[in-house]
Amino acid sequence: MTVLQIASLMIVLAGLFGSINYFFLRLPASIGILVVALIASLSVMALDVFMPELELSSNIKGTVESLEFSDTLLEGMLGLLLFAGALHVKLSDLREQAWTVALMATIGVGLSTVIAGLGLYFALGVPLLIALVFGALISPTDPVAVLGVLREAKLRKSLETQIAGESLFNDGVGYVVFLFLVGMAFPAVSHADASVGSALTLFAKEALGGAALGAFLGWVVFQMMKRIDDFPLEVLLSLGLAFGGYELAVYLHVSGPIMAVVAGLLIGDVGVKYGMSEVTREYLNAFWRLVDEILNALLFLLIGVEVFAITFNMDMIYAGALGIILSLTARLAAVSIPIFVLSRWKTYRRDVIPIMTWGGIKGGISVALALSLPENEWKPLILTITYIVVLFSIIIQGLTIAPLAKKLDREQGLL
Repeated sequence: MTVLQIASLMIVLAGLFGSINYFFLRLPASIGILVVALIASLSVMALDVFMPELELSSNIKGTVESLEFSDTLLEGMLGLLLFAGALHVKLSDLREQAWTVALMATIGVGLSTVIAGLGLYFALGVPLLIALVFGALISPTDPVAVLGVLREAKLRKSLETQIAGESLFNDGVGYVVFLFLVGMAFPAVSHADASVGSALTLFAKEALGGAALGAFLGWVVFQMMKRIDDFPLEVLLSLGLAFGGYELAVYLHVSGPIMAVVAGLLIGDVGVKYGMSEVTREYLNAFWRLVDEILNALLFLLIGVEVFAITFNMDMIYAGALGIILSLTARLAAVSIPIFVLSRWKTYRRDVIPIMTWGGIKGGISVALALSLPENEWKPLILTITYIVVLFSIIIQGLTIAPLAKKLDREQGLL
């Protein structure tokens, strides 16, 4: 199939599965599409058991593998999704939660990587470096999944900003940690210098370089928008910033995700306030909200059909259950330790740790990173565990975080 045919099929399926969810399941749109896609995929697998001559699973698996999910997300959709998400987070709100977001997106990711990695190492005997690679890819919360769920949860502003801000930045940090650990675990493939100095250099170049590039490009586009009063052109400039800026970051070997977040924050706050008319504001917000919804639908559809690329047996399912426990334990440490440190200077409500722990939803980024691993004997195990953790996180955590938040908020009010 050609790229255009595959894209057309994905859009048709996203619309069809979204309609099934709308009429029958009534789940939040993105989660509903994932659930319907997963049910459809498992139904095809079941049909293949009873009618093997059809070879449906093998044919669909070939198509799914040709989608190159990792490249599609990490090099295609991610920049647009992060830019769209960052547009709706205000710098003034983020500034108030800066230390919380910064510690969770850095120290929190490091703690989570070590805890999840060591757990896998001791429980399943996975080589330590490969286990730490799993810890790195499962630690970032997925901003796409998190921001989608936040729209439904209606959390208070401070908590919403903490969760959204952390999710926008920790995937970029987690990606840098992942790249370094992959370089240590697979030196023959990556040719990376696996030293502490190289790790710090990589982090400085990727993270700080991405932030600097995003700030520079966002400022340039903002200056252009100030001098233009033409909403189609200004929307086009924002699209060019998200697309072109991400590709430039990849070319310069700096963090594309962090570039997209910083540029989105600048345009969504400073640009909206001082660089565009009310009409442009309305069209820009509407355009990016539509882009966000459409790409969300396609991403969750891809996660649902990616089940064809996963190896399942009882041992793998047990490993996946262990992965869920490790992921939640690591997330609890990543949230509670920074909050414990900061609680000496700042007061937090009692519901912050449970909501941020349960609301730390994993998503397509983790699956994409697992798929991008070099071929080795442990890759099927890592990929299956990651996929099971992501399904649990999106479906179970995603559907229950809003009721949990309301319950804890109500209990807090009674104290």
